[in-house]
Amino acid sequence: MTSSPEAILLVGGKGTRLRPLTVHTPKPMVPAAGVPFLTHQLARARAAGVEHIVLATSYLAEVFEPYFGDGSALGLHLEYVTEEEPLGTGGAIRNVASRLHSGPDDPVLIFNGDILTGLDIEALVKTHRTSGADVSLHLSRVEDPRAFGLVPTDATGRVTAFLEKPQTPEEIVTDQINAGAYVFNRSVIDTIPAGRPVSVERETFPGLLAAGAHLQGMVDSAYWLDLGTPQAFVRGSADLVLGRAPSPAVPGRCGDSLVLDGARVAPDAKLMGGTSVGAGACVEAGARIDGSTVLDGAVIEAGAQIRDSLIGAGARVGARTVLDGAVIGDHAHIGPDNELRAGARIWCDARIPQGTIRFSSDQ
Repeated sequence: MTSSPEAILLVGGKGTRLRPLTVHTPKPMVPAAGVPFLTHQLARARAAGVEHIVLATSYLAEVFEPYFGDGSALGLHLEYVTEEEPLGTGGAIRNVASRLHSGPDDPVLIFNGDILTGLDIEALVKTHRTSGADVSLHLSRVEDPRAFGLVPTDATGRVTAFLEKPQTPEEIVTDQINAGAYVFNRSVIDTIPAGRPVSVERETFPGLLAAGAHLQGMVDSAYWLDLGTPQAFVRGSADLVLGRAPSPAVPGRCGDSLVLDGARVAPDAKLMGGTSVGAGACVEAGARIDGSTVLDGAVIEAGAQIRDSLIGAGARVGARTVLDGAVIGDHAHIGPDNELRAGARIWCDARIPQGTIRFSSDQ
């Protein structure tokens, strides 16, 4: 038996949608609010009392252990298990079962590597223990649930069904969705088939429900964001800096901006909206940066206007250039007087001469 819950962190999988970030740094190591995104998740789990975490990895598995090591720097004991072939969410959970130390009735926390959330982890574990559930799920309410599977519950919070994405208004029977964090009894993990792909959403959870298992939902209205797109990743980083998404791993005080040691920002440059500026970066006079991430060693020249964008390590944004919702790859060079908007992507090491691209009309 363990005194505190163990955890499984699922990394890779659908999070590979972030590969269009077009930076040399592998996606899980791209800094969000000054540190690799997974650092925030690991730190929040540790703050909730978790001490042992198994990272179930697939895509870019080789980058995690060299960076996080045994986890001692975060007060954790980390282990790593890499899939030979993609196994889906349920298959990945089953694949790491042998690394868990828990007894059959102990809770195991499971969370997803590309979800940024302010979930009260301790409350989810407490809900699981007090309800006597076999599995407990974090549920979030969304304004438009059409893009998600729905999870209705009864008056006690017990899950009654798992419904596919609704196609008509009549099918929207709840605004509750699966938010990607769970607590499993250790014995339930052993019932997941081994050695093949398994989806918890489409196979494990519906199967348990059909077999009469107790699945408990906990609705939490805390911050929640799926980081599956570059725009969402930049938004999440800004929200961490602003303090909207809580994390003990932010390397500084929350506020309008985060400027890491070694960065240079001109006195009349304006940083706002949760902008983070990496070590060795330079923001020149008159530049205005709103809600953006500027990675290490990047240069933002005088008068550039940047909003909701990611600027890769060592990249240069020319004077008076306008970026809005853009992703600039590592060491790319955007010359002066360009305008890139609406999700524009510039590959690593690319060169765009002065005054080459304009998005607004000539009128």
